[in-house]
Amino acid sequence: MSATLCRRAAPGFGLIAALLTAPPAVAQDRGTPPAQQNEHRAADTVKFVTGAALAFAAHEGGHLVFDVAFDAAPRVKAVHFGPIPFFAVAHRVGLSPRREFTVSSAGFWVQEAGTEWLLTRRPALRREHAPLAKGMIAFNVLTSVGYGAVAFAEAGPFERDTRGMADSIHVSERAIGAVVMAPALLDAYRYFNPDSTWAKWTSRAVKVGSVLLVIRR
Repeated sequence: MSATLCRRAAPGFGLIAALLTAPPAVAQDRGTPPAQQNEHRAADTVKFVTGAALAFAAHEGGHLVFDVAFDAAPRVKAVHFGPIPFFAVAHRVGLSPRREFTVSSAGFWVQEAGTEWLLTRRPALRREHAPLAKGMIAFNVLTSVGYGAVAFAEAGPFERDTRGMADSIHVSERAIGAVVMAPALLDAYRYFNPDSTWAKWTSRAVKVGSVLLVIRR
C-alpha cells in the first residue's frame, strides 16, 4: 500500500445522531402517573445514549490499541463528510499493508465482538428492559451499515476505514463494504429472531472470515 493516512472518519455519524435521539420502547405500568412515566423515559434515553457512547469509545479504542502497538503515532484530524465536519484519528504513513489493514479493521472487530457477546449472553435482549445494552447494539449495527453503504458508493472522506482496508489488501472497497455490513445485518436479524441458528452461525463465520483477511498480506 502506498504511504497514506488511513482512517477513521465516521460516515455513520448521521445514523448515530438518529439513534441517539430515538429513545427505546419501554413498557409502562398503566397505573404509573404521567410525570413518573416521563422520568422513566428520560432515564432510559440517557442509558440508551450512554450505551451508544460506550460502543463508540470501544470502536475507537480498538483502533488506538493497534496504533499504539504498532507505534503508529495516532493523532486527531479534522475531516468532512460532505458539508458535515467531524474528526478522524489518523496515523503515520509507512505502516506495512498487514498493519494498515489491522488498524483500519480493529474498530469493526471490537463492534462485532461486543455485539456477539451481548447476543450470546442475552439472546432474548429484545424482550428485556435493557436500554444501555440496546444502545450499544444500535450503535454497532447502524455504524457498520453506514460504513458499508459509504463503501458501496466509494464516497466519503479519504480517511474512512473501509478504504484503508480495501487498499491494504488490494480488493474492491465494495467487497469490504459487504464484509462490514453482512454481520451487522445478520446480528440485527438475530436480535429480532434469537432462535435462528443459521443466522447465529453465519454471523460468526463472517466475523471470523473478516479477521482472517489479515493473512492476505
